[in-house]
Amino acid sequence: MAEEVIERRAYARIGLLGNPSDVYFGRTISLSIANFSATVRLEPSEDLVIRPHPFHDLVSFSSIQHLVNRLQSEGYYGGVRLLMATCKIFYNYCSDQNIKLKEGNFTLSYDTNIPRQTGLSGSSAIVCAAFNCLLDFYKVRHLVKVEIRPDLILNAEKELGIVAGLQDRVAQVYGGLVYMDFSKEHMDKLGHGLYSPMDISLLPPLYLIYAENPSDSGKVHNSVRQRWLAGDPYIRSSMEEVANLALEGHRVLLEKNYTELVSLINHNFDLRRQMFGDDALGSLNIKMIEVARSVGAACKFTGSGGAAVAFCPEGPAQAQILEAACNKAGFTIEKVIVVPSVLGEEDLKTVSVVET
Repeated sequence: MAEEVIERRAYARIGLLGNPSDVYFGRTISLSIANFSATVRLEPSEDLVIRPHPFHDLVSFSSIQHLVNRLQSEGYYGGVRLLMATCKIFYNYCSDQNIKLKEGNFTLSYDTNIPRQTGLSGSSAIVCAAFNCLLDFYKVRHLVKVEIRPDLILNAEKELGIVAGLQDRVAQVYGGLVYMDFSKEHMDKLGHGLYSPMDISLLPPLYLIYAENPSDSGKVHNSVRQRWLAGDPYIRSSMEEVANLALEGHRVLLEKNYTELVSLINHNFDLRRQMFGDDALGSLNIKMIEVARSVGAACKFTGSGGAAVAFCPEGPAQAQILEAACNKAGFTIEKVIVVPSVLGEEDLKTVSVVET
């Protein structure tokens, strides 16, 4: 009997509170959203083939100008390298853990509609979807703990020099709304953080704002990482404050205290701005936040910039005013569609730590 084609999807994510403290042993609250996603398809085949995407992995151009314009807007890299790195990390992990893999090859291909450079975790979505395909092709899902999977996804990206934290990958592995604690104690003892799924009904209506062409997305190098490693008291205390916003946010969401949520969201952005500086954030990104705040909405980046998440405490009428303001400023705005947990029964059996 011919083996079945496997297709798996991973969703874009929004960092609601606490980012970027996940890179600094902090805490975050993140959610998966159905607005955008990446899909990976695995078809059994004679040879192992990584199929380039017809748009994202373009190698044929109508002119040299077309090539240069494309590189300036999209960069040099598509998803092929992500799929290759995923295969390598997956294979090495299974070898290290003495997990025997069956014989047989496959062709991997992908598609994605997650906008580039918007801080919605487009790269990790491709890796996460590919990783799920491999788990199911080799039938080893029950042998790879859920808590470990975000680290493996991050390792695949590290292979390619992508610098990032764990929160995006946790949100994409778990789906839904997740509170995460990355304290050094947990990371050293367990090899991963403590990840606590929350009921998505605790969330108020949220809105996603982004620029169609995020050319000024804050590419200026900043020294926050170096200063944190050097023990800079201001950066250390500020990052701890950012992490505490997620801790407070956990309580606030459980109480559905949305008035307090407004100040937490705004304070998260303000702390980031103070630490990183306007040049690193980019004028377009700052304008996105300012447009939302000008109509009374709470607003912060979804990730490192390129997109923002907004909350309108006064309800639908305020959301309409926000939409008009965003359209006038040239930004795209849409209501956030939250994805429920994506973990199945087989996944849940591997979960060793669940905090409530």
